[in-house]
Amino acid sequence: MAKRNDVPRRSSRSFGAIVRANVLTLFNLVIAILWLLIMIFGEWKDGLFGLVIVANSLIGIVQELRAKRTLDRLAVVNEAPVRVRRDGSEREIAPRDVVLGDLILVGPGDRLLVDGEVVASEGLEVDESLLNGEADPIHKEPGDQVLSGSFVVAGSGAFTATKVGADAYAARLTAAASTFALARSELREGVARFIKYITWLVVPIGALLIYSQVGHHADFGIAITGAVAGIVTMIPEGLVLMTSIAFAVGVVRLGRRNCLVQELPAIEGLARVDVLCLDKTGTLTAGGMDLGDVLPLRDGEPVEDALAALANADPRPNPTAQAIQARYPSAPPGWTARHRVPFSSARKWSGADFDDHGAWILGAPDVLIDPGSPAYAEASALASTGARVLALCRTPGLDGQSGQGGEAVALVTLTQRLRPDAQETLAYFAKQGVTVKVISGDNPQAVSAIATALGIPGGDKAVDSRTLPEDDPDKIAEILDANTVFGRVTPHQKRMFVGALQSRGHVVAMTGDGVNDVLALKDADLGIAMGAGSPATKAVAQVVLLENRFATLPYLVGEGRRVLANIERVSNLFLTKTFYAITLSLLTGLIGLAFPFTPLHSTLVNALTIGVPAFFLALAPTLQRAEPGFVPRVLRFAVPAGVACAAAVLLSFWVAHIPASTLEQDRTSAVITLFLVTWWVLVLVVRPVTAWRIGLVAAMAGLFVLALTLPFVQDFFAFDPGDLYDTLIAVGIAAVGAAVISLAVKLTPPLGPRR
Repeated sequence: MAKRNDVPRRSSRSFGAIVRANVLTLFNLVIAILWLLIMIFGEWKDGLFGLVIVANSLIGIVQELRAKRTLDRLAVVNEAPVRVRRDGSEREIAPRDVVLGDLILVGPGDRLLVDGEVVASEGLEVDESLLNGEADPIHKEPGDQVLSGSFVVAGSGAFTATKVGADAYAARLTAAASTFALARSELREGVARFIKYITWLVVPIGALLIYSQVGHHADFGIAITGAVAGIVTMIPEGLVLMTSIAFAVGVVRLGRRNCLVQELPAIEGLARVDVLCLDKTGTLTAGGMDLGDVLPLRDGEPVEDALAALANADPRPNPTAQAIQARYPSAPPGWTARHRVPFSSARKWSGADFDDHGAWILGAPDVLIDPGSPAYAEASALASTGARVLALCRTPGLDGQSGQGGEAVALVTLTQRLRPDAQETLAYFAKQGVTVKVISGDNPQAVSAIATALGIPGGDKAVDSRTLPEDDPDKIAEILDANTVFGRVTPHQKRMFVGALQSRGHVVAMTGDGVNDVLALKDADLGIAMGAGSPATKAVAQVVLLENRFATLPYLVGEGRRVLANIERVSNLFLTKTFYAITLSLLTGLIGLAFPFTPLHSTLVNALTIGVPAFFLALAPTLQRAEPGFVPRVLRFAVPAGVACAAAVLLSFWVAHIPASTLEQDRTSAVITLFLVTWWVLVLVVRPVTAWRIGLVAAMAGLFVLALTLPFVQDFFAFDPGDLYDTLIAVGIAAVGAAVISLAVKLTPPLGPRR
């Protein structure tokens, strides 16, 4: 059986990889070792924290598998079928069904999925810039090689598949991670940085704590239990889990709106975007066009015959040709194209030579017509109404490069339908502080008319991109900052625009549907493709709007902001716990005190002030705008809060020990203080206050009161709250600690830049 084109989907990883990522972690290993120590030297109840491994792993696996099913289902919908010729007939097959030796037919916008050798070419031009960085399209003739990962920008042709699956060029590049990379994630990098630093701290501090506890206490079991309590509390075991859950749930929620998120970190990019670059056609306007007026400029010319012949000469008609075909469904008799130049975004025109009927070209008036002519002025006047205007020209011949030398014989107008939801969507972005840039290859006046109709600020002034300095990126960035609408933008310039905006510190999202948008989508911080777009466009984008609805974009941004804001809240909780555990472990290790609580106490307090609340907070709705500086902001909160918590707990433990008391009573006082100060941290984190958040923090407090007062729960957790004096002292110290935490968080300066 011939080898099939079987490659992993970009948007999903295997079941085995998901299980390994959630089970085989450094923290799971550390917790497992500590659990074994408790099982050997301590009481089984103190080993309940070991269930964290099982719970974290199972929840993480289930959520990611749920996201995987959603992604895989949407990825199948998103896959463009491949046209092949088998047994003398054309058919469409799934990309995975392509086999070695298949004859694959391609046209404008098609992505090449496998390597091959060209056997037929009708003006076939292939862009290989995603593979080798070369900006200019390459003309392909029979016998030439084509590589997977490239895409067709003009013309049509066929090639025989010579390498498929993992042997194809793009698959080898992906494996080497040399061209295709996941979207950058400040959130993911920040969490990884936290874990790296904490790992460095856990080993020496844990060793000090074990040495101190064993060296200063006669009961070896109590010493090991105290040491394990400190080390376990230092580990933010749920932080990675909650980050994964938030990403996975975001993917599922967007999937319900038929948005395919091809890279999970793209959800974060949605929240950070502050500039949105829109292509007019297919984004602000609905797909397809209608042929309007055909206005002859000279008498006696076969205008309608030439239009019909040009539109029907292309075996893979673009939307413009399709609109003309709707009125002229067939070429007139005798108009057979001897030579054809296909349309490309760089040329802005297409043409054909019809022997005795001459050579004709159809394209942009400002490219084909002399700017000083009356025809040019008439075309400009038509474009200012928002219509798309084309010039039909008779030309002495076709050289495939220049459209100059022709004589305009007619102007053709095409009407584009505005998306009914476009104005509302643009108003949302304006309200959210996201700057919109309209970047189009069409006539600047036509683009300006559309932008003005949609109420885009600055839409009445359009920049002709042909006047921009190609060799001055700083000047281009300055012009981009000062203007909103740009016309006659080439694919290369779209890419330059994205880079120029990024050089000014902007996080740029780019939407598009045509092959001319591919390079800009690839370079943008977030590429968003329309579902009806070309296969190449959908292949490079991080997000695909499968229903082709522009109005889905606000939901994308909202989901991204929800994920980031909630993960920052959750990080504040987990890292406050880490820092108070580090501080407590250092102090008790140096002083030689018993550790103030057991692993069982830590499990209870962490569940009520971190674990359960974090699960709800990670999934809560929010419209808070994301800002850079995730790590400094979390440290600004967690470090002072953690140190204050540790000081309050240690003071409460020490004060309770002054009169004659048992270790159980001392630890009960410490746990009361620990719960109250960490509960106050939860109160600070859940703001702004809403009814359900008040209910959440109140429920956690109620559960802790039950744990202190119900006799059988007291016995299980080894609580002894009988001494009212110690309890009141613990509450008073906690109140002071809460005030100190509030003041410290408010006054502590940021540890890094914040915009």
